[in-house]
Amino acid sequence: MKVVCLLLGLILIPAGSQAGTILITEQEASLPNGHAGAISRGITRGPSVELVQPAETAHSPVHFQVRFQAFGGNKIDLDTLRVSYLKTPEVDLMPRLMRFIQRSGIDIPDAEIPPGEHSFHIEVSDTEGRTRSSILVFKVVP
Repeated sequence: MKVVCLLLGLILIPAGSQAGTILITEQEASLPNGHAGAISRGITRGPSVELVQPAETAHSPVHFQVRFQAFGGNKIDLDTLRVSYLKTPEVDLMPRLMRFIQRSGIDIPDAEIPPGEHSFHIEVSDTEGRTRSSILVFKVVP
């Protein structure tokens, strides 16, 4: 009986109403805000980390796109990439992002994120070991 109900439920769901890729859950969004700690700066030029999309304010699902760029003929070292959602405790987003990561950045066309202000800590190094640590912040409105 459970299998029949499940199959019937799947048939009745319109094709366009399926959820996007869940980047942040409601439960995670309700955690207390975290902090990034000290963002180090050095003489060497680490790779750039740029939030391409969404804009400062967006509706969910959002196109979540971050661009990486290394300098001086170096490449991004994806083994050093760390992305976390700044809450207490911090939420490691790497398992959710793995299939969307390329040397050029992160590209999720349909990221589901609850309404509210969201802060992400992204750290990445280039093949010379120069590291960039960035905080990206944007707001999702209902």
